Amino acid sequence: MPPDPQFHDRPDTLPPEPGAYVLLIALECELPLRLPGKPERVLTPGRYLYCGSARGPGGLRARVGRHFRHGKPERWHIDRLTAAGRMLGAWIVPGGNECALVAALSGLPVPVPGFGSSDCRRCASHLLHWPDGAPIPLRNAPF
Repeated sequence: MPPDPQFHDRPDTLPPEPGAYVLLIALECELPLRLPGKPERVLTPGRYLYCGSARGPGGLRARVGRHFRHGKPERWHIDRLTAAGRMLGAWIVPGGNECALVAALSGLPVPVPGFGSSDCRRCASHLLHWPDGAPIPLRNAPF
């Protein structure tokens, strides 16, 4: 991972290049989640990190910008969480890899196995819980 992932708290500052990102989402109420073929899990209030990639047209600006929008159709697992929670921002790594970001955050708990990683054979989940008081191994963190 590059030494200084950049944190963005609004979508208009994001670059249109491909890369990977870590969303920072605050959930204020419990959120029941059911992934296909898995038992229901309940996300408790708190901070969650979601690692994803942006390789399509518009790159990081388009993909992360979508996560900031309200009222969008639910296409991916993360859409349930961004609709129910509050997007606080995203760390971006132009040219980066989402699985490398998950590995860098591997000390954090996995609240829902398989979340956002149904097409990934390496990662248990691309969603992590960031407990209060736990350090985060990303530089320039706003907290």
